[in-house]
Amino acid sequence: MKNRRTAVRLCGAVLGLGGLWLAMTQQPPVQDLTVERIADDLHVIVGSGGNVAVLTTDDGAILVDDKFERNVPAILEKVKSLTSKPIRYVLNTHHHGDHSGGNQLLMKDAEIVLHKNARANMVKGSQPGQPRLSFADEFAVNFGGKEVRARHFGAGHTNGDAAVYFPAHKVVHTGDLFVRGTPFIDYGNGGNSEAWLKTIDGILTLDFDTVIPGHGAISKRADLIKWRADFQTVRTRVKEMVQAGKSKDDVARTLKLDDLPGWSLSGLLVKSLPGLYDEVSKR
Repeated sequence: MKNRRTAVRLCGAVLGLGGLWLAMTQQPPVQDLTVERIADDLHVIVGSGGNVAVLTTDDGAILVDDKFERNVPAILEKVKSLTSKPIRYVLNTHHHGDHSGGNQLLMKDAEIVLHKNARANMVKGSQPGQPRLSFADEFAVNFGGKEVRARHFGAGHTNGDAAVYFPAHKVVHTGDLFVRGTPFIDYGNGGNSEAWLKTIDGILTLDFDTVIPGHGAISKRADLIKWRADFQTVRTRVKEMVQAGKSKDDVARTLKLDDLPGWSLSGLLVKSLPGLYDEVSKR
C-alpha cells in the first residue's frame, strides 16, 4: 500500500511538471495575426504568441521576438506588407517558445541575438533555433541608419530577460517582464520576484513613453509603473500570509486580487505561487 501511495504521488508530480511544460511550450490554435502601427517605421505584430516588434529600415527589418515556429509564414507575410526588404536581425527578449519559436526558420537569413542566460536556458531545454550571438549586459544593432538596444537589467520572469529599446521612438519592448495581466515567475529558469521589481526599476531609467508588453495591448509608461506597483502589492500580501502561518494551499485559495485590475488567481500565476511562497519565506 505504501509503495502504491508513493507511485501515485510520483505520478502526480510528473503530471504537474508535464502540465507546466505544456503550458510554456504547447502552441495554441492558429490565430490571425494583425499589425498595429506605432510609427511609420515601427509596428507590432499581434496574436498567437508574444508581441513581435518590427522596425523597418532601408537595408532590412529588425524584429523583436518571433512567436511560435508555426507563425513564421504569417510573420513573413506581415513584414512584407510593411517593407520589401528582408529580415536581417531578430532580438529575443527571452527563451520561451512563444517568443523564440520562430528562430530556427528565421536564422537562415537573419542574425538572432539574445542574453547569454537565455541562450543557456535554450541549450538546457534542447530548444531548436539557438542563436550564434549572445550578450551579457547590453547589445546594440546599428543598421540602416537606425539603432536598437537590448539591455539586461537583471532577473525577473527568467534569469535571461532583455528589454529592447528604440531610442528614436522612445519605445521599449519588455518581453514578459511586463504583460497585460498576471505574470509567470519561471523559477525553474532563474525567475525571481524581488529581482523582477528591481529589473523594472532599471527599465524605468530609460527615456520612453510607449511600452510593447510581451502579451497584451500596446501601453504607456504609466501602465508599467502601475503594474509594478500591483506586483509589489501581490508580493507583500503573499509575504504577510506566510508570516501569518498560512499554507501554500491557503495562499492559492485566498490570496486577494480582486482589487487589482487584470490580476486573477488563474493560469500561470497559480503555478508561480509555490515558488513565490518559498522565495518570500527565505526572506
